[in-house]
Amino acid sequence: QLQACGGGSVQAGDSLRLSCSASGRAFSNYNMGWFRQAPGKVREFVATISWSGAGTNYANSVKGRYTISRDNAKNTVWLQMNSLKPEDTAVYFCAAGGAITGIVTSYTYWGQGTLVTVSS
Repeated sequence: QLQACGGGSVQAGDSLRLSCSASGRAFSNYNMGWFRQAPGKVREFVATISWSGAGTNYANSVKGRYTISRDNAKNTVWLQMNSLKPEDTAVYFCAAGGAITGIVTSYTYWGQGTLVTVSS
């Protein structure tokens, strides 16, 4: 089970930190990822991190602004989001068990999502 939290309403340029807590499985063995879905759009890859934390991958749209990290001892993955833009507005989901490349359909386990709203 994955539980995402930390979303909210912010102004452009602000920062937010999303958290994803995992329970019930050995998620420390899985690649983890963050994805987002804006209204009327398909779910898209944001960032992924390898099971060890040694490898990360980012969508071009967030590269340099977002940072994904994990602590396997705490069964938690974070997404630090800086310099937020209105186009970052979406429901953000954490997921586990897929490819580091961030292919949405490769991910097996999904959290419920947390809404991020960025106003200009």
